[in-house]
Amino acid sequence: MGTDSKTGDGRHVDASVLVPVLNEERHIRDSVAAMQAQRFDGTLEFLFMDGRSEDSTRAILEELAAEDPRIRVFENPGRSSTAGLNVGLRQARGDYIVRMDAHTFYPEDYIARGVERLRRGDVVWVAGPQVPHGVGRWSRRVALALGSWFGTGGSARWGADGAAGGERELDTGVFAGLWLRSTVEEHGGWDEGWPINQDSELAARVLRSGGRIVSIPELAARYVPRDSLRGLARQYWRYGNYRAKTAARHPESLGARHLFAPLLAIAALGAVFAPPPIRTGARAALGVYALGVGAASARTLGRAAASDSAALPVVYAVMHGAWGFGFLAGSVRFGPPLAALARIARRRDD
Repeated sequence: MGTDSKTGDGRHVDASVLVPVLNEERHIRDSVAAMQAQRFDGTLEFLFMDGRSEDSTRAILEELAAEDPRIRVFENPGRSSTAGLNVGLRQARGDYIVRMDAHTFYPEDYIARGVERLRRGDVVWVAGPQVPHGVGRWSRRVALALGSWFGTGGSARWGADGAAGGERELDTGVFAGLWLRSTVEEHGGWDEGWPINQDSELAARVLRSGGRIVSIPELAARYVPRDSLRGLARQYWRYGNYRAKTAARHPESLGARHLFAPLLAIAALGAVFAPPPIRTGARAALGVYALGVGAASARTLGRAAASDSAALPVVYAVMHGAWGFGFLAGSVRFGPPLAALARIARRRDD
Protein backbone atom coordinates (compact mmCIF):
# COMPACT_ATOMS: atom_id res chain seq x y z
CA MET A 1 0.00 0.00 0.00
CA GLY A 2 1.36 3.40 -0.89
CA THR A 3 1.78 6.27 1.55
CA ASP A 4 -0.70 9.14 1.17
CA SER A 5 0.94 12.55 0.86
CA LYS A 6 -2.05 14.07 2.69
CA THR A 7 -3.97 12.60 5.60
CA GLY A 8 -7.03 10.95 4.09
CA ASP A 9 -10.28 11.82 5.88
CA GLY A 10 -12.36 9.21 4.09
CA ARG A 11 -14.54 11.81 2.35
CA HIS A 12 -16.60 10.53 -0.54
CA VAL A 13 -16.04 12.01 -4.00
CA ASP A 14 -17.88 11.42 -7.25
CA ALA A 15 -14.91 10.39 -9.41
CA SER A 16 -11.33 9.31 -8.74
CA VAL A 17 -8.71 9.91 -11.43
CA LEU A 18 -5.86 7.37 -11.37
CA VAL A 19 -2.52 8.43 -12.89
CA PRO A 20 0.53 6.13 -12.63
CA VAL A 21 3.74 8.15 -13.07
CA LEU A 22 7.45 7.42 -13.33
CA ASN A 23 10.18 9.99 -14.08
CA GLU A 24 7.81 12.58 -15.51
CA GLU A 25 9.44 15.80 -14.27
CA ARG A 26 9.51 17.36 -17.76
CA HIS A 27 5.77 17.07 -18.33
CA ILE A 28 4.10 16.56 -14.97
CA ARG A 29 3.17 20.20 -14.25
CA ASP A 30 1.46 20.59 -17.62
CA SER A 31 -0.26 17.23 -17.23
CA VAL A 32 -1.61 18.11 -13.80
CA ALA A 33 -2.76 21.54 -14.96
CA ALA A 34 -4.69 19.95 -17.82
CA MET A 35 -6.35 17.50 -15.44
CA GLN A 36 -7.26 20.27 -12.99
CA ALA A 37 -9.03 22.04 -15.86
CA GLN A 38 -11.65 19.28 -16.12
CA ARG A 39 -15.19 20.69 -16.07
CA PHE A 40 -17.28 18.32 -14.02
CA ASP A 41 -20.45 18.94 -12.01
CA GLY A 42 -19.29 16.91 -9.08
CA THR A 43 -16.31 16.27 -6.81
CA LEU A 44 -13.01 14.91 -8.07
CA GLU A 45 -9.78 13.61 -6.66
CA PHE A 46 -6.54 13.06 -8.56
CA LEU A 47 -4.47 10.11 -7.39
CA PHE A 48 -0.87 9.95 -8.59
CA MET A 49 0.97 6.70 -7.99
CA ASP A 50 4.70 7.32 -8.26
CA GLY A 51 6.81 4.30 -9.22
CA ARG A 52 9.80 5.52 -7.19
CA SER A 53 10.85 8.12 -9.73
CA GLU A 54 14.54 8.93 -9.86
CA ASP A 55 13.97 12.55 -10.85
CA SER A 56 11.94 15.33 -9.17
CA THR A 57 8.51 13.97 -10.13
CA ARG A 58 7.55 13.04 -6.56
CA ALA A 59 8.70 16.41 -5.17
CA ILE A 60 6.72 18.31 -7.80
CA LEU A 61 3.61 16.28 -7.07
CA GLU A 62 3.96 16.87 -3.33
CA GLU A 63 4.25 20.60 -4.01
CA LEU A 64 1.12 20.54 -6.18
CA ALA A 65 -0.74 18.46 -3.58
CA ALA A 66 -0.01 21.12 -0.97
CA GLU A 67 -1.74 23.64 -3.23
CA ASP A 68 -4.72 21.51 -4.25
CA PRO A 69 -6.34 19.16 -1.69
CA ARG A 70 -7.85 17.11 -4.53
CA ILE A 71 -4.37 15.81 -5.36
CA ARG A 72 -3.18 12.76 -3.44
CA VAL A 73 0.23 11.14 -3.97
CA PHE A 74 1.07 7.52 -3.28
CA GLU A 75 4.13 5.35 -3.55
CA ASN A 76 3.95 2.55 -6.12
CA PRO A 77 6.57 0.03 -5.00
CA GLY A 78 5.70 -2.29 -7.90
CA ARG A 79 6.74 0.54 -10.27
CA SER A 80 4.65 -0.69 -13.22
CA SER A 81 1.55 1.16 -14.42
CA THR A 82 -0.53 -1.89 -13.55
CA ALA A 83 0.66 -1.99 -9.95
CA GLY A 84 0.11 1.75 -9.70
CA LEU A 85 -3.46 1.48 -10.93
CA ASN A 86 -4.22 -1.10 -8.27
CA VAL A 87 -2.68 1.09 -5.57
CA GLY A 88 -4.93 3.90 -6.76
CA LEU A 89 -7.99 1.67 -6.88
CA ARG A 90 -7.48 0.65 -3.26
CA GLN A 91 -7.20 4.29 -2.18
CA ALA A 92 -9.93 5.73 -4.41
CA ARG A 93 -12.98 7.29 -2.74
CA GLY A 94 -15.08 7.88 -5.86
CA ASP A 95 -18.06 6.08 -7.37
CA TYR A 96 -16.39 6.37 -10.78
CA ILE A 97 -12.85 5.46 -11.76
CA VAL A 98 -11.06 7.39 -14.49
CA ARG A 99 -7.70 6.35 -15.89
CA MET A 100 -5.50 9.11 -17.27
CA ASP A 101 -1.92 9.06 -18.53
CA ALA A 102 0.71 11.76 -18.06
CA HIS A 103 1.59 11.85 -21.78
CA THR A 104 -1.97 12.38 -22.98
CA PHE A 105 -4.08 15.52 -23.12
CA TYR A 106 -7.80 15.07 -22.49
CA PRO A 107 -10.72 17.32 -23.46
CA GLU A 108 -12.00 19.46 -20.59
CA ASP A 109 -15.29 17.57 -20.44
CA TYR A 110 -13.71 14.11 -20.67
CA ILE A 111 -14.90 13.05 -17.23
CA ALA A 112 -18.30 14.74 -17.49
CA ARG A 113 -19.19 13.14 -20.82
CA GLY A 114 -17.81 9.75 -19.81
CA VAL A 115 -19.80 9.66 -16.57
CA GLU A 116 -22.91 10.82 -18.42
CA ARG A 117 -22.56 7.93 -20.87
CA LEU A 118 -22.00 5.38 -18.09
CA ARG A 119 -25.13 6.57 -16.28
CA ARG A 120 -27.27 5.39 -19.18
CA GLY A 121 -26.54 1.90 -17.88
CA ASP A 122 -26.10 -0.07 -21.10
CA VAL A 123 -22.27 -0.02 -21.14
CA VAL A 124 -19.67 -0.70 -18.45
CA TRP A 125 -16.59 0.96 -19.99
CA VAL A 126 -16.42 4.25 -21.86
CA ALA A 127 -13.33 5.41 -23.71
CA GLY A 128 -12.46 7.78 -26.52
CA PRO A 129 -10.31 7.70 -29.65
CA GLN A 130 -6.57 7.93 -29.12
CA VAL A 131 -5.50 10.79 -31.39
CA PRO A 132 -1.74 10.83 -32.12
CA HIS A 133 -0.17 14.25 -31.60
CA GLY A 134 3.53 14.63 -32.34
CA VAL A 135 5.62 17.24 -30.54
CA GLY A 136 9.16 16.32 -31.65
CA ARG A 137 10.79 15.18 -34.88
CA TRP A 138 10.27 11.43 -34.48
CA SER A 139 7.15 11.85 -32.36
CA ARG A 140 5.65 13.82 -35.25
CA ARG A 141 6.52 11.06 -37.70
CA VAL A 142 5.12 8.33 -35.49
CA ALA A 143 1.91 10.35 -35.13
CA LEU A 144 1.74 10.59 -38.92
CA ALA A 145 2.08 6.82 -39.19
CA LEU A 146 -0.56 6.24 -36.53
CA GLY A 147 -2.93 8.47 -38.48
CA SER A 148 -3.17 5.81 -41.19
CA TRP A 149 -4.78 2.37 -41.39
CA PHE A 150 -1.37 0.97 -42.32
CA GLY A 151 0.00 2.14 -38.98
CA THR A 152 -2.89 1.03 -36.75
CA GLY A 153 -4.20 -2.07 -38.50
CA GLY A 154 -7.71 -0.68 -38.41
CA SER A 155 -8.02 -0.74 -34.62
CA ALA A 156 -11.06 1.26 -33.45
CA ARG A 157 -9.09 2.75 -30.55
CA TRP A 158 -7.28 5.17 -32.87
CA GLY A 159 -8.58 8.29 -34.52
CA ALA A 160 -6.82 10.86 -36.67
CA ASP A 161 -9.88 13.09 -36.25
CA GLY A 162 -11.51 12.62 -32.89
CA ALA A 163 -14.63 14.54 -33.95
CA ALA A 164 -15.42 12.21 -36.84
CA GLY A 165 -17.92 9.39 -36.68
CA GLY A 166 -20.18 8.30 -33.87
CA GLU A 167 -20.07 5.85 -31.01
CA ARG A 168 -18.17 2.65 -31.77
CA GLU A 169 -18.10 -0.72 -30.06
CA LEU A 170 -14.61 -1.69 -28.92
CA ASP A 171 -12.94 -5.07 -28.61
CA THR A 172 -9.78 -5.46 -26.52
CA GLY A 173 -8.10 -2.60 -28.38
CA VAL A 174 -8.82 0.04 -25.73
CA PHE A 175 -7.28 3.27 -24.50
CA ALA A 176 -7.82 4.11 -20.82
CA GLY A 177 -11.39 5.24 -20.07
CA LEU A 178 -13.97 5.40 -17.30
CA TRP A 179 -15.80 2.77 -15.24
CA LEU A 180 -18.04 2.48 -12.26
CA ARG A 181 -15.71 1.65 -9.42
CA SER A 182 -17.84 -1.41 -8.65
CA THR A 183 -17.18 -2.74 -12.17
CA VAL A 184 -13.40 -2.61 -11.80
CA GLU A 185 -13.57 -4.13 -8.32
CA GLU A 186 -15.90 -6.88 -9.52
CA HIS A 187 -13.21 -7.94 -11.99
CA GLY A 188 -10.43 -7.77 -9.40
CA GLY A 189 -8.72 -4.68 -10.79
CA TRP A 190 -5.82 -4.90 -13.20
CA ASP A 191 -3.78 -8.11 -13.41
CA GLU A 192 -0.22 -7.30 -12.35
CA GLY A 193 1.09 -10.12 -14.51
CA TRP A 194 0.50 -7.63 -17.35
CA PRO A 195 2.85 -4.65 -16.88
CA ILE A 196 2.01 -3.93 -20.53
CA ASN A 197 -1.34 -4.50 -22.30
CA GLN A 198 -3.12 -4.42 -18.94
CA ASP A 199 -6.16 -2.56 -20.30
CA SER A 200 -6.58 -5.12 -23.10
CA GLU A 201 -6.36 -8.00 -20.62
CA LEU A 202 -8.98 -6.35 -18.41
CA ALA A 203 -11.13 -5.65 -21.47
CA ALA A 204 -11.05 -9.35 -22.37
CA ARG A 205 -12.44 -10.22 -18.95
CA VAL A 206 -15.09 -7.52 -19.16
CA LEU A 207 -16.23 -8.64 -22.61
CA ARG A 208 -16.27 -12.29 -21.59
CA SER A 209 -18.65 -11.41 -18.75
CA GLY A 210 -21.02 -9.77 -21.24
CA GLY A 211 -20.08 -6.14 -20.63
CA ARG A 212 -20.03 -3.60 -23.45
CA ILE A 213 -17.14 -1.22 -24.14
CA VAL A 214 -17.70 1.84 -26.33
CA SER A 215 -15.63 4.68 -27.71
CA ILE A 216 -17.33 8.04 -28.15
CA PRO A 217 -15.77 10.80 -30.28
CA GLU A 218 -16.31 13.49 -27.63
CA LEU A 219 -13.70 11.73 -25.47
CA ALA A 220 -10.95 11.94 -28.09
CA ALA A 221 -7.62 12.53 -26.33
CA ARG A 222 -4.31 13.67 -27.80
CA TYR A 223 -1.59 11.09 -27.26
CA VAL A 224 2.08 12.07 -27.62
CA PRO A 225 4.08 9.17 -29.17
CA ARG A 226 7.70 8.29 -28.43
CA ASP A 227 10.23 10.74 -29.83
CA SER A 228 12.99 8.27 -30.70
CA LEU A 229 13.20 5.15 -32.79
CA ARG A 230 14.82 3.27 -29.93
CA GLY A 231 11.98 4.18 -27.58
CA LEU A 232 9.42 3.28 -30.24
CA ALA A 233 11.03 -0.11 -30.87
CA ARG A 234 11.12 -0.93 -27.15
CA GLN A 235 7.49 0.14 -26.74
CA TYR A 236 6.22 -1.94 -29.65
CA TRP A 237 8.33 -4.96 -28.70
CA ARG A 238 6.64 -4.95 -25.31
CA TYR A 239 3.21 -4.42 -26.88
CA GLY A 240 3.70 -7.47 -29.08
CA ASN A 241 5.16 -9.52 -26.24
CA TYR A 242 2.21 -9.02 -23.94
CA ARG A 243 -0.39 -9.21 -26.71
CA ALA A 244 0.82 -12.81 -27.15
CA LYS A 245 0.31 -13.40 -23.43
CA THR A 246 -3.17 -11.88 -23.58
CA ALA A 247 -4.04 -14.07 -26.58
CA ALA A 248 -2.86 -17.19 -24.75
CA ARG A 249 -5.14 -16.49 -21.79
CA HIS A 250 -8.01 -14.96 -23.77
CA PRO A 251 -8.18 -16.59 -27.24
CA GLU A 252 -11.10 -14.41 -28.27
CA SER A 253 -8.93 -11.28 -27.87
CA LEU A 254 -6.79 -12.10 -30.93
CA GLY A 255 -8.10 -11.05 -34.33
CA ALA A 256 -6.82 -11.75 -37.81
CA ARG A 257 -5.47 -8.18 -38.02
CA HIS A 258 -3.13 -8.95 -35.13
CA LEU A 259 -1.32 -11.57 -37.22
CA PHE A 260 0.01 -9.12 -39.81
CA ALA A 261 3.12 -8.09 -37.87
CA PRO A 262 4.03 -11.61 -36.64
CA LEU A 263 3.70 -12.95 -40.20
CA LEU A 264 5.92 -10.13 -41.39
CA ALA A 265 8.52 -11.11 -38.79
CA ILE A 266 8.31 -14.75 -39.92
CA ALA A 267 8.79 -13.63 -43.52
CA ALA A 268 11.89 -11.66 -42.49
CA LEU A 269 13.33 -14.74 -40.81
CA GLY A 270 12.43 -16.91 -43.79
CA ALA A 271 14.06 -14.49 -46.22
CA VAL A 272 17.38 -15.07 -44.45
CA PHE A 273 17.30 -18.56 -42.96
CA ALA A 274 14.78 -20.67 -44.88
CA PRO A 275 15.72 -23.10 -47.67
CA PRO A 276 15.61 -21.64 -51.22
CA PRO A 277 11.96 -22.28 -52.20
CA ILE A 278 10.61 -20.82 -48.96
CA ARG A 279 13.22 -18.07 -48.98
CA THR A 280 12.03 -16.92 -52.37
CA GLY A 281 8.42 -16.73 -51.21
CA ALA A 282 9.42 -14.88 -48.04
CA ARG A 283 11.38 -12.32 -50.01
CA ALA A 284 8.44 -11.83 -52.35
CA ALA A 285 6.22 -11.18 -49.32
CA LEU A 286 8.69 -8.59 -48.03
CA GLY A 287 8.66 -6.99 -51.45
CA VAL A 288 4.88 -6.64 -51.31
CA TYR A 289 5.21 -5.15 -47.82
CA ALA A 290 7.77 -2.65 -49.10
CA LEU A 291 5.34 -1.58 -51.82
CA GLY A 292 2.63 -1.11 -49.22
CA VAL A 293 4.96 0.97 -47.05
CA GLY A 294 5.88 3.11 -50.03
CA ALA A 295 2.25 3.67 -50.97
CA ALA A 296 1.21 4.53 -47.41
CA SER A 297 4.11 6.97 -47.10
CA ALA A 298 3.37 8.59 -50.47
CA ARG A 299 -0.22 9.30 -49.42
CA THR A 300 1.07 11.70 -46.77
CA LEU A 301 2.78 13.95 -49.33
CA GLY A 302 1.15 17.33 -49.43
CA ARG A 303 -0.17 17.18 -45.88
CA ALA A 304 3.15 16.60 -44.15
CA ALA A 305 6.72 17.83 -44.51
CA ALA A 306 8.60 15.98 -47.23
CA SER A 307 11.26 14.90 -44.71
CA ASP A 308 8.56 13.37 -42.49
CA SER A 309 6.98 11.48 -45.38
CA ALA A 310 10.41 10.22 -46.45
CA ALA A 311 11.06 8.91 -42.93
CA LEU A 312 7.79 6.99 -42.67
CA PRO A 313 9.12 3.73 -44.14
CA VAL A 314 11.58 3.54 -41.24
CA VAL A 315 8.82 4.26 -38.73
CA TYR A 316 6.53 1.60 -40.19
CA ALA A 317 9.34 -0.95 -40.26
CA VAL A 318 10.23 -0.29 -36.62
CA MET A 319 6.61 -0.45 -35.46
CA HIS A 320 5.67 -3.58 -37.39
CA GLY A 321 9.00 -5.33 -36.91
CA ALA A 322 9.24 -4.70 -33.17
CA TRP A 323 5.61 -5.69 -32.57
CA GLY A 324 5.89 -8.78 -34.75
CA PHE A 325 9.14 -10.08 -33.25
CA GLY A 326 7.85 -9.14 -29.80
CA PHE A 327 4.78 -11.29 -30.41
CA LEU A 328 6.91 -14.23 -31.52
CA ALA A 329 9.13 -13.83 -28.46
CA GLY A 330 6.05 -13.61 -26.25
CA SER A 331 4.69 -16.80 -27.81
CA VAL A 332 7.89 -18.54 -26.72
CA ARG A 333 8.01 -16.87 -23.31
CA PHE A 334 4.35 -17.32 -22.33
CA GLY A 335 3.36 -20.21 -24.57
CA PRO A 336 1.94 -20.06 -28.08
CA PRO A 337 -1.68 -18.84 -28.35
CA LEU A 338 -2.78 -22.03 -30.11
CA ALA A 339 -6.45 -21.75 -29.15
CA ALA A 340 -6.56 -18.20 -30.50
CA LEU A 341 -4.97 -19.22 -33.79
CA ALA A 342 -7.37 -22.16 -34.11
CA ARG A 343 -10.29 -19.83 -33.51
CA ILE A 344 -9.14 -17.48 -36.28
CA ALA A 345 -8.69 -20.44 -38.65
CA ARG A 346 -12.22 -21.68 -37.91
CA ARG A 347 -13.68 -18.27 -38.59
CA ARG A 348 -11.94 -18.14 -41.97
CA ASP A 349 -13.45 -21.52 -42.84
CA ASP A 350 -17.00 -20.46 -41.96
